[in-house]
Amino acid sequence: MTWIPIVVLLVIIGTDLWVYTDARKRTERGTPVALSVGALEVNTPTLWFVACLILWILFFPAYIVTRNQNS
Repeated sequence: MTWIPIVVLLVIIGTDLWVYTDARKRTERGTPVALSVGALEVNTPTLWFVACLILWILFFPAYIVTRNQNS
């Protein structure tokens, strides 16, 4: 039972790295993934990575939705 938090942490870090890689590839192709809510703007791979790292439960689903809207 003590390994569950470790697995959850590894999944979060893995998805954060995927978000960074995917956002970087899309930016290089000229189709960046950008989210703007009020004064908050997340529009670079680094900002996406940090946002997902800090508040994964909010920003990972937001990335998926925004990514699909930009496709």
